[in-house]
Amino acid sequence: MAATQAVEEMRSRVVLGEFGVRNVHTTDFPGNYSGYDDAWDQERFEKNFRVDVVHMDENSLEFDMVGIDASIANAFRRILLAEVPTMAVEKVLVYNNTSIVQDEILAHRLGLIPIHADPRLFEYRNQGDEEGTEIDTLQFRLQVRCTRNPHAAKDSSDPNELYMNHKVYTRHMTWIPLGNQADLFPEGTIRPVHDDILIAQLRPGQEIDLLMHCVKGIGKDHAKFSPVATASYRLLPDITLLEPVEGEAAEELSRCFSPGVVEVQEVQGKKVARVANPRLDTFSREIFRNEKLKKAVRLARVRDHYIYGVSLCCSGWSAVARSRLTATSTSWLQVILLPQPPE
Repeated sequence: MAATQAVEEMRSRVVLGEFGVRNVHTTDFPGNYSGYDDAWDQERFEKNFRVDVVHMDENSLEFDMVGIDASIANAFRRILLAEVPTMAVEKVLVYNNTSIVQDEILAHRLGLIPIHADPRLFEYRNQGDEEGTEIDTLQFRLQVRCTRNPHAAKDSSDPNELYMNHKVYTRHMTWIPLGNQADLFPEGTIRPVHDDILIAQLRPGQEIDLLMHCVKGIGKDHAKFSPVATASYRLLPDITLLEPVEGEAAEELSRCFSPGVVEVQEVQGKKVARVANPRLDTFSREIFRNEKLKKAVRLARVRDHYIYGVSLCCSGWSAVARSRLTATSTSWLQVILLPQPPE
């Protein structure tokens, strides 16, 4: 029985010890353990695999992907970074730039501004096309001139009071519809994701006047097309109390973990420690500094349960994520990972 439990632990848990980590190698391949059939089986995979959306809004996304190998988990992370399309500034036509920011640096900064637009509604621009059309291009105009504030106090030294339009923000970008885009997209839907991104600073007499063309692209071609600021995953923490912890030791145990992981309950007049939410733990392993309690707890991670944390920088992509994450889990993974058939 002990041998069977040890094998199950090696197959399903990565154990964190005081001086090292055990069971980090992959074990789920045929013939590794006697009596276990670890050959790939699609029916078994579809039964065990699932996607659970934990939190989703316009700026962040957290979901669990259960029943996959680390290689698939990492492949999905790389797909989020490099192969999900977005819209970004590709071409900048500079009519006038008398600021201290050079034209090429200014164009680079503009390219990194996230654009609020659903990329599914646009086509990829063909190479060699000089002029964009309404089906593959979004056009923005940026025209700002800095002047002195005639109503500023004479003894003032605050630039915000002395000058007008001395800070150029994304709110100064104006969308110029091409073709029938004004009919297709309601007012306010095509815009920078954030209106308070600082582009440049000006002084009286300086001016920026330019035209931007936004096209559809993927992060594999240029990082400015990446729809996420960060995309990471971690294994689900698994914390087990090997013996009852009561009294002051329960309070001490709770302080060894992140807030909310271990809670202290009153049971028949005694304080008793209980693992409440291991998901919140960061595994600082502070418990191993406590000589009295370190043998009362086992720290591990579930080998096939991945927690993804995604910070979105392009809210247009959140609509794509929402539509795909609400689909059935297995078919959704196939939509993401497998090549799309031709229409």
